[in-house]
Amino acid sequence: MNARTAFQPEGYTTVAPWLVTDDTGALLDFIAEVFDGAELARVRTEDGGIGHAEIRIGDTVVLAFDRRPEWPALPSLLRVWVSDADAAVERAVAAGGTVITALSDNAFGQRGGRVRDPFGNIWWVQTQVEVVEEAEMWTRLQQPVYADGMRVAQETLDAELSGARQGRSSAPVR
Repeated sequence: MNARTAFQPEGYTTVAPWLVTDDTGALLDFIAEVFDGAELARVRTEDGGIGHAEIRIGDTVVLAFDRRPEWPALPSLLRVWVSDADAAVERAVAAGGTVITALSDNAFGQRGGRVRDPFGNIWWVQTQVEVVEEAEMWTRLQQPVYADGMRVAQETLDAELSGARQGRSSAPVR
């Protein structure tokens, strides 16, 4: 947990992400199932939507609410640290998520991959598998396996965000 300050309530990190979706209730269920999230609050609006919700993932409280029809879609990009990236990605796919970047080990001593949840958010699911000194990181980044891994991570995210993966763009995938 974080150190308590006069300007920050106990149990909350300094920065808290907000997720705005068309079905916040289902988003909360997804987070609880995939990332062992613990729901803290769900406040309904007069029309039955969710006007405010909070769910804790590890040491972070994620806030969420339903998008109004006149608002644009606001998908988020989030990194989440988990104890087992393979298992979390497997749960995400079982819960309706789509793999964007396949799981792999990187030069930084981490294993992870990206998943788009059913609500449009992209989660970079990672776990630390080893401690790697900075000099070793730079050495690894010169090795083909790690350099290719970085290239694939960049290309798959670019393809997803540009729409090329769904055939929405004529831009070539590098």
